[in-house]
Amino acid sequence: MRILFVHQNTPGQYKHLVRRLASDPANQIAFIGKVQREMPRVATVTYKPNREPGTATHPYIHLFEGQVLHGQGAVRAGLALQQRGFSPEVICAHPGWGEALFLKDVFPDAKLLTYCEFFYRADGSDVGFDPERPVTLDTRCRIRAKNAALLTSLEAADWGMSPTEWQFRQHPEAFRSKISIIHDGVDTDLCRPDEDVVVTLPDGRVLTRRDEVVTYVARNLEPYRGFPTFMRAAEDILRRRPNARILVVGGDEVSYGTAPADAANWREKMLAEVSPDPDRIHFLGKVPYDRFLEIVRLSRAHVYLTYPFVLSWSLLEAMACGALVIGSATQPVQEVIEDGRNGLLADFFDSRSVADRVVEALDRACDDPDGVAALRSAARRTVVERFDLERICLPAQLRLIEDLRAGRKPGVTAEVPGLAAVG
Repeated sequence: MRILFVHQNTPGQYKHLVRRLASDPANQIAFIGKVQREMPRVATVTYKPNREPGTATHPYIHLFEGQVLHGQGAVRAGLALQQRGFSPEVICAHPGWGEALFLKDVFPDAKLLTYCEFFYRADGSDVGFDPERPVTLDTRCRIRAKNAALLTSLEAADWGMSPTEWQFRQHPEAFRSKISIIHDGVDTDLCRPDEDVVVTLPDGRVLTRRDEVVTYVARNLEPYRGFPTFMRAAEDILRRRPNARILVVGGDEVSYGTAPADAANWREKMLAEVSPDPDRIHFLGKVPYDRFLEIVRLSRAHVYLTYPFVLSWSLLEAMACGALVIGSATQPVQEVIEDGRNGLLADFFDSRSVADRVVEALDRACDDPDGVAALRSAARRTVVERFDLERICLPAQLRLIEDLRAGRKPGVTAEVPGLAAVG
């Protein structure tokens, strides 16, 4: 097969899929992105937009102008591939930055498979979730316009792939009949428990599973991932658990939402509001992937909070490592965690509730180790049975691509226990 992947942050969600397809000498694989990363047997072409969106552009379409510029960059990269004799049968593209807008115009005979990660709504998801940020008419108009590139890409696409049922349901009903629910996949052979794990902190202190360790992980520390709630809970947890230590993983940039108006970043803002014991809370910044796995394997209570938004890989990877997760009772998390069966849930905005569930987990680790072991085993089993990379997700993705290439209508879901067919 001849397959073109397109994602501005090479390889993005296509990491496992590209590697698998490129390992077969019968396939020809190319990748268009803004970031140059060498991958074995993959022809890579990078691009950059010619300019930034204009300062005078209407705020509603400022994002769309940027997406059009990215789309034009992807066109130029596609033409470069054409000149080298590459003509894809299937294109796998993430539409979020606009790169999928014009690909069918460059390669009209190719089947376009878009990665349907999210569709913005003024009700029922991230917008309007925080009561301190009410939805205005201006917000509604801005959100409607924000979907322009996603809608255009959906119309052009031959098929779509969405990682979870909740994310699938955010997309317009008119397009759901051509979107399959298939997760990117979790390598459960790599993401697995290790009772002998050892983590050495930057100050030289060594932690093992015998230590009372609470963990929190996000790409960046910000409200979308519940960081303010977590920090308020952290102060409470450390006060109530004198032997506990908290490890915080994440950067100080902004992935989603906005930076605070009155501080350099959300970490500094929250440390000005609350005062957790500085000797027992450790901000580790962004860490390499193997270090992240060690941290969640070490954890006795792993906190994962999120707006109704894209579900983080880190949640499923932590569960696969046998972490006892205290998650927010928001729709993306509730699709994966059932309270008391494979984890614990708490109110996203209620820091006392989060602290109570963490303290409960720590108490149970001492008083009911068999019960905690059962929760941890159930967490891992959930990921193995529904999101396993090699046995479920990659085979489903490969079938979908082959169906498109062969002109067959794909199925709408991966064959996952507990996930009914939709569409």
